[in-house]
Amino acid sequence: MAPSFDWWANEGHKGTPVVVKMENPNWSMVELESPSEEDFLIGGDSTPSSRSHDKARNKNAKQLTWVLLLKAHKAAGCLTSIATATFTLASAVRRRVASGRTDADADDAATDNSRGGREKENTTVKSRIYACIKVFLWLSVLLLGFEVAAYFKGWHFGAPELQYLLATPLGVKGAFNSLYSRWVLIRVEYLAPPLQFLANVCIVLFLIQSMDRLVLCLGCFWIKFKKIKPVPKEYGAAVDPESGENGFFPMVLVQIPMCNEKEVYQQSIAAVCNLDWPKSRLLIQVLDDSDDPTTQSLIKEEVQKWQQEGANILYRHRVIRDGYKAGNLKSAMNCSYVKDYEFVAIFDADFQPTPDFLKRTVPHFKDNEEVALVQARWSFVNKDENLLTRLQNINLAFHFEVEQQVNGIFINFFGFNGTAGVWRIKALEDAGGWLERTTVEDMDIAVRAHLRGWKFVFLNDVECQCELPESYEAYRKQQHRWHSGPMQLFRLCLLDVIRSKISLWKKFNMIFLFFLLRKLILPFYSFTLFCIILPMTMFVPEAELPAWVVCYIPATMSFLNILPAPKSFPFIVPYLLFENTMSVTKFNAMISGLFQLGSAYEWVVTKKSGRSSEGDLVALIDKEPKHQRGVSVPDLEEMKEEIQKQEKLASRKKKHNRIYVKELSLAFLLLTASARSLLSAQGIHFYFLLFQGISFLLVGLDLIGEQVE
Repeated sequence: MAPSFDWWANEGHKGTPVVVKMENPNWSMVELESPSEEDFLIGGDSTPSSRSHDKARNKNAKQLTWVLLLKAHKAAGCLTSIATATFTLASAVRRRVASGRTDADADDAATDNSRGGREKENTTVKSRIYACIKVFLWLSVLLLGFEVAAYFKGWHFGAPELQYLLATPLGVKGAFNSLYSRWVLIRVEYLAPPLQFLANVCIVLFLIQSMDRLVLCLGCFWIKFKKIKPVPKEYGAAVDPESGENGFFPMVLVQIPMCNEKEVYQQSIAAVCNLDWPKSRLLIQVLDDSDDPTTQSLIKEEVQKWQQEGANILYRHRVIRDGYKAGNLKSAMNCSYVKDYEFVAIFDADFQPTPDFLKRTVPHFKDNEEVALVQARWSFVNKDENLLTRLQNINLAFHFEVEQQVNGIFINFFGFNGTAGVWRIKALEDAGGWLERTTVEDMDIAVRAHLRGWKFVFLNDVECQCELPESYEAYRKQQHRWHSGPMQLFRLCLLDVIRSKISLWKKFNMIFLFFLLRKLILPFYSFTLFCIILPMTMFVPEAELPAWVVCYIPATMSFLNILPAPKSFPFIVPYLLFENTMSVTKFNAMISGLFQLGSAYEWVVTKKSGRSSEGDLVALIDKEPKHQRGVSVPDLEEMKEEIQKQEKLASRKKKHNRIYVKELSLAFLLLTASARSLLSAQGIHFYFLLFQGISFLLVGLDLIGEQVE
């Protein structure tokens, strides 16, 4: 007799159990059985087993009804949340547009302030790129309407090629079909070949730049693996640090150039005056180029306060403010007492060196007469302030951790960062001193010193704290200067590099890698490939961009860029999109510098917020004297009133945002192209264009970073 398996049916559930967990904690867990085979039997017996099945089926039907009602409630809640978020975003956009000013107005005001009465930049030069973008935008909108109409008339699209429905030209019926067939022939014969050629050129440049980035990362991994780092000479027995006997305490000049930076001058002056170095062998120059009388008087008072406390510090103010920062430094180096000093350390107004900064950098010059520069890396007190500062931190962490460190270890050359570095004064003089011919005087002096055979040392383990721009307006101005200046310098020093006596490898590194690849090709292909060619291929589908160019390689490069800042890994997608968004500013700056356009000479001091670091607050607490009996305690009420007064003054300052027309135009161009890509069923291209267009839209409306005052 065959064994019976009724025990299995009695102990287990029939069908597949489904567990539905409700988000509201007041709801309990519900176990819902899916229908079994017996539930679908027609008719039924009156046996107890059939009655139990009917009862279970009724129970499941009630549970299913409740689950469907709860799902509907949840969906309604989601739709309500989406609608609320959409209306909130729309109202925010409306307020921004109503209260904002265009970037053209901002550029005019900045140009007037930065040039101090110089001739204004030609407006036709400034609007050329914007005009080209507008042409592409309106053309794409026109083509989108044309393509949508063609799609509904039976011209079907398939990815990746267009499926033509025409059997012969004579089979075309109707004016629209005739016009569209001619458009297809025009783009196949005349538009697709040059567009595909330009796309292939950009892809090759993209691959070359990606290989350069990969080699730099491998060099950084090798440095980490082998634990390679510059090692200074031993100090020796420093018996008397004040006199410098039996120790290495050379004469050091410290310069703090500043211009209308009243938010940060106290922090930088205090940090420099607290440097651990013999006072008799240290001189501090505060080089104030401020044209605001109030700021001048505040900085003077701060210098006098530190002079009374025993610091060897001087205040200098130029009457004729030519040459921006380079002119300021050049004027200070012409002082007669500079000849008594061997090294000069430079700190911008927002930099706060640690007390042991000189003791960790100057020893690298000892018994090494070929070293001209010792550069420290930057750290940032406000890197987590907003999304903009987080994205900047990713870029600069890669710049210092990878680019500067690898070039310093293997080539002994890198671009001077303009601050947080110590120069040998003899090397500065040998290279020709500070020149005002470009807006990147730091890179200029570094290139000229390298051509004279001097070597540079980068210290990745020595950090100097500073601030990141918190508003997009300040960041955009900074990036414009940083990308137009190198192209100015490339035009001026190309022949000097070719005629120099350095090795062929160093010439190749400076011309192709340092200038062309990293300063010219990178912004060129980023803007051209992802902001112009990719949208155009949606309207000319015969020219194609592979998915690996659009998605996989950019994602890989972004992953490599974010490795030096692993805590920023959640921001890898915003970083990729934001870098492409910034390409329009960098491309504009590169063109301005390469062809010597008016905006290449703009110099706008980066806006600072004056945030103190945690280290400064701890130091202040440590230095604060403990109150004892008989010692007066500060009036807390008076301090509270002063704080409230400052808050009222701050609230009166009207904050506004900019409306960036170039970014907005590119946003609509990319969003239009993403709508067109839906007709071709190109998934990766659609998502990239959609999110990139949204990124341009957010930046164009100044919805990233802090508002400017």
